Amino acid sequence: MAIIKHKEQRVGVFIDTQNLYHSAKNLYNTRVNFGAVLKEAVAGRRLVRAVAYVITTESRDEKSFFEALVKLGIETKTKDLQIFPGGAKKADWDVGLAIDAVKMAARLDAVVICSGDGDFVPLCDYLKNTVGIQVEIMSFGKSASSRLLEAADDFIDLSENPKKFLINH
Repeated sequence: MAIIKHKEQRVGVFIDTQNLYHSAKNLYNTRVNFGAVLKEAVAGRRLVRAVAYVITTESRDEKSFFEALVKLGIETKTKDLQIFPGGAKKADWDVGLAIDAVKMAARLDAVVICSGDGDFVPLCDYLKNTVGIQVEIMSFGKSASSRLLEAADDFIDLSENPKKFLINH
């Protein structure tokens, strides 16, 4: 997948924080370097907006992490962890991320979705084929949906350079 990236392209970066966090934890037992992810996603282009979709837990331990994202220039959108009777937990931002990408698409030339979640295939198809913008995926190839990678114009595999994209790896 060879695509053109140039400095005048307007880019929006949409980070499925939970997806990257859990992939890094399960594959490498460490955390993601979101600063490096953002820099690679922007690739010298004009960043219009970077948004990380995050979940707050009952303990609220993630406050310093959210502050670190903001210092990097990443806007955070938060949602509380849902706990259902019986103990089941749900934390999902897929629809919110997709709606934001669609709403911002008219002001962008490229959308970078930082997630390997196959639920974003319809979003990729819509942005590429209806809106006509470039769609790039950044994720850990080992845990990314093959259908998502096929739907995108470009794929940046964070697994190819773990030292760059992971903390203390």
